Amino acid sequence: MSDNAVRTKDHSASSGGTRLPDRLIFGCAYYDEYMPYERVDKDMSMMKSAGITTIRIAESTWSTLEPQPGVFDFSHVDRVLDAAGRFGIQVIVGTPTYAVPSWLVAMHPDVLADTPKGHNRYGARQIMDIVNPSYRYYGERVIRRLMSHVADNPQVIGYQVDNETKYYDCVSPDMQRLFVKDLRRRFDDDLDRLNAAFGLDYWSNRIDSWEDFPDLTGTINASLGSAFDRFRRSQVSRYLAWQAGIVREYARDDQFVTHNFDFDWGPGWSYGVQPAVDHFEAAECLDVAGVDIYHPTEDDLTGKEIAFGGDMTRSLKGGANYLVLETEAQGQNGWLPYPGQLRLQAYSHLASGADGVMYWHWHSIHNSFETYWKGLLSQDMEPNPTYEEAGRFGRQIAQKGVGERLINLRKRNKVAIMVGNDSLTALDWFSLETGFPRQQGQISYNDVVRRVYDALFELNIECDFISDKADRSQLGRYAMVLAPALYSTNEDTLKALADYVHQGGHLVATLRSFVADENLKVWHDKAPHLLTDVFGIDYNQFTRPGKGLTLDLHGSDQAGPTCQGLIELLNPRTGTQVLASYDHPVWGRYASVTRHDYGHGSAEWIGTLPSAQGMRMLLSDAADAAGLGGPARDLAGVVTVREGINALGEQVAYLLNYSSKEVRLDAPYGGHLLVADGQADPQAHVDQGQSMTIGPWDLAIIVR
Repeated sequence: MSDNAVRTKDHSASSGGTRLPDRLIFGCAYYDEYMPYERVDKDMSMMKSAGITTIRIAESTWSTLEPQPGVFDFSHVDRVLDAAGRFGIQVIVGTPTYAVPSWLVAMHPDVLADTPKGHNRYGARQIMDIVNPSYRYYGERVIRRLMSHVADNPQVIGYQVDNETKYYDCVSPDMQRLFVKDLRRRFDDDLDRLNAAFGLDYWSNRIDSWEDFPDLTGTINASLGSAFDRFRRSQVSRYLAWQAGIVREYARDDQFVTHNFDFDWGPGWSYGVQPAVDHFEAAECLDVAGVDIYHPTEDDLTGKEIAFGGDMTRSLKGGANYLVLETEAQGQNGWLPYPGQLRLQAYSHLASGADGVMYWHWHSIHNSFETYWKGLLSQDMEPNPTYEEAGRFGRQIAQKGVGERLINLRKRNKVAIMVGNDSLTALDWFSLETGFPRQQGQISYNDVVRRVYDALFELNIECDFISDKADRSQLGRYAMVLAPALYSTNEDTLKALADYVHQGGHLVATLRSFVADENLKVWHDKAPHLLTDVFGIDYNQFTRPGKGLTLDLHGSDQAGPTCQGLIELLNPRTGTQVLASYDHPVWGRYASVTRHDYGHGSAEWIGTLPSAQGMRMLLSDAADAAGLGGPARDLAGVVTVREGINALGEQVAYLLNYSSKEVRLDAPYGGHLLVADGQADPQAHVDQGQSMTIGPWDLAIIVR
C-alpha cells in the first residue's frame, strides 16, 4: 500500500462493524464532468486549504462514463483520482445508476417507469423502473466496469450505491406482476384469505381468480394499496442489496459500502419519515448508513432537521455512527448561511453521531436544473465567506486533540420514538381531519411525528428511533417510548408494548395509534386494541376539534393549548388519572390526556394533536413521570444540548446556540472547553457552574 493509501481500522466493537477511516470525514461532492474549464489541481489545492479530506464522485454521470452502449470512458474519474492522490484527498465512488443515459431509453423504453400519471418521459433523474430486467442488466454492467476500474486505487475509501433511491411511484407491469407473485406466496395461493384480509368485497373489489387481478393504479382499497406500497419499499431494499453485493465483489476489506438516504421533503426540506423506503430494512445491506439532510438557514435555522435526520440515521444500525453524505453549503435561494451558521451546522451533525459531513457540492454549476443550488463556491469559482467558514471548521477538526475527541460519538439515550411506514401510508389514505385521502395542506403522519420529536428537542431530551417491529429486548433499553399516530401495528408489537409497560417502562401514545392491523384493517374490539388495560381507557367516537377548541389542563393555571386535526373522546377507567379534558360544553365530559399505572410502569394517551407549545408541556410532564431529568433539561430554552461518549471514553457535551442573540449560562459540567468563542483549543478548561457566554450562531463543546 502506498504512502497515500487510506489507513483504516475496524470499529466493529463500537460501530456495528463499519470500516470508516480513523479520522472525521469532511468533504463535498465533486464533478469534474461539470467544470467549465480544466482546474482540478486548483480545486484540490483549495480543498486542502479548507481542511477537506474527502470527495464523492461519479454517482450522477452514467452517460459520461458510458456514452454509448458498451463504450466506456473513465477519463474524468481517472483525472480526479490522480489529483486526489497528489493532494492526499480520499474518494467515495458512487454507482451512477440513478440517472439513465438517453441511449438506454432509446433502446429499451420500458426502463422508464409507468406511474399513475402515465409513462415517464426521458430527461429527469429517478424516472426508471428499478425492477426492470433491461435496466438491471445495463446497470450491473456499468457498475462492474466502474468498480473493476477504481477498486484498487488507494484513494478510494468507500462506495455509495445509487443515490436517494426510492420506488419512484412505479406501477409498471413488471412491478405489479412481482407484487401478485408476492401475494400468492404470502397468502399460500388462497384468494379467500386475501379477500378477507383486505376487505375486497367492498364495492365489488373482490378477486376470485389470480388471472383477474386488477391494475393497482386506480385502487380505492387502502389495504391493497398499502400492501403494494410495502412491497415496493421491499424492492428498494432488494435493489440496494443487489448493488451492494456487486460492489463487494470488487471492494477491498478496508473499503465501506454506504447509501445516502433522504427524507420526506414535507414543507420544502428534509422533514420526516421517508414514505417510499423502509430505512431500517434498507440499511441492513450497508456497512455504514449515510444520509442527505437539507434544512432552512438564516432566520429559520433551528437545528431540528439536523438532529431529526441524524437521530433517525444513527438508529438504523443500532446506534452506529453514520455519514452525512449531502448537506447544503449555500444551497437554494434563501438558504445562504449567516456568519457562523455553516460551522454551527457542521458541528451539529457531529453532535448527533455523524463521523463525516459532506456538502452538495463543491462548485455551483453553470447550467441545467440545479444551476442555483449553490455549492461551497459560487459560479465565479473564487473563495467566498461560505467557503472560508467551511475552512474554519475543517481546520479546527484537523487540529491535534480535537477531531479524535469528536469521532465515534456514542449515544445512551433513554427515550425512543416508534415509527412505521405503514402508519404513514394509512394516514395518507385516512386523513386525520376527514378520514378520506389526505389533501394538500392537511395534517400528515410526519406532522404528528415531528410535533413529538420537536417537543423533545426543545426540552433537550435526546432520543432514538425504533421500528414498529421492535421487540421487547429493544424496547427495554428505554425509560420512555413514544408512539405518535402509530395507526398500523401487528399484535406482536402490541403485546411487546404491553409487556414493556408492565416491566416498568413509560409509554406515551397519541391519537390514531393502534387502530388497525398490518393490513390496515381496523380492529373490531374496544380501542386501543389489546391495550385498554394498559392505558386504562377506551373510546369508540372521535370528531374534529372545531375552531379554537383547547385543552383544560387539570391542576394547571396555564391557558390550555389548542387542539388540531381530531379529538378522541376518551373514557377513563377507575384508577386512571385524567391530565386534561376538552374545554367544550359538550365534549368536556370526556378525557383528552390520561395516565395509568400498569404493572411496574405507566402509560399515557394524548387523544388529540395539541399545539407545539401544548405538546412540549405534555411531554415535559411525561418526562418527569419517567424520571428523566438532568443538566441538559435544565438548559432547555437557553441552548440546545447534545451529548455522548467519544472513542476515548470521554463524556462530550455540545452546547448549541441556534439564535441571533448571545446567551449566558452556567457551565453544566466541568472539563476541557474544547470549542468555544469560534475557536478550538484542546488545552482550555471550564469549571462546573462557571459563567459562560455563547455568541450568536455559535457553540461550545465540553469534554470530561
